Amino acid sequence: MTSGGENEKMNPTPMEKRRTIAITVGDSAGIGPEISLRCADQLKNQSNLDIILYGCEKVLNRVAEHLNLAPYSQIENVGVIDPDQMISGQATATTGLASFQAVDLAIQHAMNGTVDAIVTGPIQKEAWRAAEIPFPGHTELLAARTNTEEYCMMLTSETISCCLATIHIPLADVPKALTISGIERAIRLASITLSKKLNRPAAITVCGLNPHAGENGQFSHGEEENIIKPAIDLALAQGIPVTGPLPPDTAFTPSQRKKTDAYVCMYHDQGLIPLKALSFDDAINATLGLPIVRTSVDHGTALDIAWKGIASHQSMLSAIHYAYQSTL
Repeated sequence: MTSGGENEKMNPTPMEKRRTIAITVGDSAGIGPEISLRCADQLKNQSNLDIILYGCEKVLNRVAEHLNLAPYSQIENVGVIDPDQMISGQATATTGLASFQAVDLAIQHAMNGTVDAIVTGPIQKEAWRAAEIPFPGHTELLAARTNTEEYCMMLTSETISCCLATIHIPLADVPKALTISGIERAIRLASITLSKKLNRPAAITVCGLNPHAGENGQFSHGEEENIIKPAIDLALAQGIPVTGPLPPDTAFTPSQRKKTDAYVCMYHDQGLIPLKALSFDDAINATLGLPIVRTSVDHGTALDIAWKGIASHQSMLSAIHYAYQSTL
């Protein structure tokens, strides 16, 4: 994956169809509006690319004015927020509902072909909960709206890619949430996606759950032997080059990373800690298995620096580039 640098061009060929990408700006109280505006302005002269921002037009105009950013005209006005009644850096049920409505509409438009891909800005999950939205995050909403049963989250950069066997659940719930079919699905979807991108079979490394990958049951309740290893065997039977389960503390060493195109990790932080340590600025999130293309920034709302003009838009640029390339 290329990181989408400041002067990078997507270089579509003249015969390619023009692509339209929806950017949902995320929670209006966070950095989503400003990074969305910066990306839209930077890419406005790209050939064969249209960017539409999905969010509250009044808030986007207020942020543009506040930070001396260029106003942007291609806005799908969704989510009713009065800028005079909100405070930057303070997410509420109102901002949460607006961010949900923007994503929901963008999904509808992607499903009916109005847009070619979706790039989602950062939401505040507490704000969704305050708005009584029955989804913990983007991934679960996307799966429900697209009637997708087989999906997984992949975090990816030029340096490392990690797919998650479980996502937004408490750590104490991870062991009972792991299943042979779920891990096999993550291995398979990672293999399909990366093999297509690399034009060769992708090498997958699977992490164990426990210290030392359980040490043959000494440091586990048999998760490696009874759940993870059988999933690996199923993948091997399909011809997927897969290794593991490896001890999590050695799986991400430089030598192992050279042998690995994608990791399958058992829980959220097992994958995101190495990914963010190595690629904090340019990593993105992609949902595998959907009938539509969806990528996302790999960072949060950064409420503490919202509307201050100092947030990096690099991850969103990378997400846009990945989404564009995925439609070709």
